[in-house]
Amino acid sequence: MTWRRLLWVIVAGVLVGFAFYAYQSLRPRLVAGSRLAVWLSDPQAHPEWSLHAGTRCGSAPFVFPTDGFVGYRWDEVFSGGHHHQGIDIFGGQGPDVTRVVAASAGYITRLDDWKSALIERIPSDPLQPGTQIWLYYTHMADAAGNSFIVSAFPPGTVEKYVDAGTLLGFQGDYTGDPESPTGVHLHFSVVRDDGQGHFLNELDIQNTYDPSPYLGLALNADMSGSEPVVCAQQ
Repeated sequence: MTWRRLLWVIVAGVLVGFAFYAYQSLRPRLVAGSRLAVWLSDPQAHPEWSLHAGTRCGSAPFVFPTDGFVGYRWDEVFSGGHHHQGIDIFGGQGPDVTRVVAASAGYITRLDDWKSALIERIPSDPLQPGTQIWLYYTHMADAAGNSFIVSAFPPGTVEKYVDAGTLLGFQGDYTGDPESPTGVHLHFSVVRDDGQGHFLNELDIQNTYDPSPYLGLALNADMSGSEPVVCAQQ
């Protein structure tokens, strides 16, 4: 074999290996996207795929924050290498229909400029007692920014106590760009505290926790496989 042919064999091997690695990395997202499309086309055809707001999976610390299908999971890899910092739950209905509730008792804050989001302070993490965490709920507005958060939590709300299951608002498709609305869903994440009593930037996955143990389900994209995320004990 000439050195040129050997070089091409090596290059071809590297390309095949890279393609296989890329496929394996993207496969979970492709499967998730395909199943989500099936769900959105006819949610009534698969009621067994749906979580139910306010219910608890076994002895999990938190209740489910909304109704619907978990379309994207924590640490799912999106285009550009972005790692998803929470879970996306799609109700399968239009905006301002599918309710969003508090996943735990805690203290709700809504910053002045937040159209679609609330954050809830949990003084003691049920999995790490003594450590403070935050629960982030977003996309509760329409594409134009009309909020679906209930009137009990106006902009500027600070530290308003709620019980688990308290109605917070309804799913929407707000992204900040009216020309590029997202599908109607709730994005929910468990956010780390900075150690000084403030929440860290939720946009960085390093500032969030895997929500799996908090909700009693395999919600980590690396461990949950391709089957729908459901709780047999709902």
